[in-house]
Amino acid sequence: MAKKTSAALILGLAFLLAGTVMAQQKPADIPDAPSATRPIPPPAPPSPRPGADDEAALPNTPPPDNSGAGVTTGSKELPRTAPDSADDKPAPPPPMPPVITVPAGSVPKDQETGTDLYKIIVNPTQVLVPVTIKDSEGRLVGGLQPKDFSVLENGKKQTLNFFTSDPFALSAAVIFDTGMADVGLKKVQETLPALQGAFSQFDEVAIYTYSSTAGRVSDFTTAGNRLTAVLNEVKAYSGANNGPPVTSGPLGPQGPVINGIPIGSPVDPVSTPPKVARVMNDAILLAARDLAKRPRDHRKIIFIISDGREQGSTASYKDTLKVLLTQNITVYALGVEGAAIPIYDRLQQIHLPKTRGLMGYSDLLPKYVNATGGGTPYDELSQASIERAYASAIGEARYQYTLGYSPKSSIGGYREIIVRVQRPDVKVYAKDGYYPLPTALR
Repeated sequence: MAKKTSAALILGLAFLLAGTVMAQQKPADIPDAPSATRPIPPPAPPSPRPGADDEAALPNTPPPDNSGAGVTTGSKELPRTAPDSADDKPAPPPPMPPVITVPAGSVPKDQETGTDLYKIIVNPTQVLVPVTIKDSEGRLVGGLQPKDFSVLENGKKQTLNFFTSDPFALSAAVIFDTGMADVGLKKVQETLPALQGAFSQFDEVAIYTYSSTAGRVSDFTTAGNRLTAVLNEVKAYSGANNGPPVTSGPLGPQGPVINGIPIGSPVDPVSTPPKVARVMNDAILLAARDLAKRPRDHRKIIFIISDGREQGSTASYKDTLKVLLTQNITVYALGVEGAAIPIYDRLQQIHLPKTRGLMGYSDLLPKYVNATGGGTPYDELSQASIERAYASAIGEARYQYTLGYSPKSSIGGYREIIVRVQRPDVKVYAKDGYYPLPTALR
């Protein structure tokens, strides 16, 4: 009986041992069958790769970042792990220190100049005066220094704070009088290539014409193919018929006559010449308004080619001159035909107010030139002399002296300017004065 009991115990131990061995040999990657009452447990986190503990112990290893991206250490990238607790969250950035403003007058002054540092000085009342100096033979005088000049505004001497004799790029408005006699206009048209050659590649030129109306032929463009095309267009223009209008005689508009008595009409008709407008003022004003919009680093000039006749303009000489002086625009002129007659200057001194309603004004062109500092008009008759006048006028405009000063007061209207040079036997050409711009337009 005892043997049977021992055999049974041995057999039971054998079965128990075999079950234990089979349980240990069960594959770990086979999941248990799902249960309706027990959910599937989440998979266990992967075990750290070998050597991770050693890298964490390195003294130069950066601390873990909780942003979710990997951190590169040398050529290896470490995975990010979520923080285990609220203590592992990054600390908020420190608060921004308060902004302290500097009281007025407490900024230190520069040791060399004595002026306040970081202070921008704006001078809205700066006045620039282009000046041309010629000798007794009409040649430009160079080599003058600031000490050779003195400027008076309304009789008070001004302190110069700017001086240069460097050439300027030009913004030039060229105005053609197409109302002059056709023979004179044709002569001018033959010289247009020389006019284009007087400008440089840094200049910009606009073309205007006037007769009974004023108009802009082309906007400002550099001296190149575009300007050539515009001047070729000007070559096709025609001037006025030569000679005075016919109001009587066999060729008059009243019809045939016999012994001074019109045929078929008991009453002798009265014929009056048609009124012809020559709106030079309107043309200059149009060009001046366009020049006011051009760059300030360019010297602004108007170069007008005309016989000097003005009649029927809407704008007056006074208003047009005010715009020129306000915008610092200089007028240069080439007088042709009647304006080029040798005794023309003396004829301008003869005033015939009763005839100006019919004949207009013939003395405004030199007035514009003298008042704005353009010197005197070039009065030329031949084609060669006209071509030389182009180079002389544009050269004078480019190589002027430029004086600058700041008046003590910008309140008031017209300011008279007188420029003097401490050299004998020279002629000084500068504008007669200026009108200060309103503060809002500076």
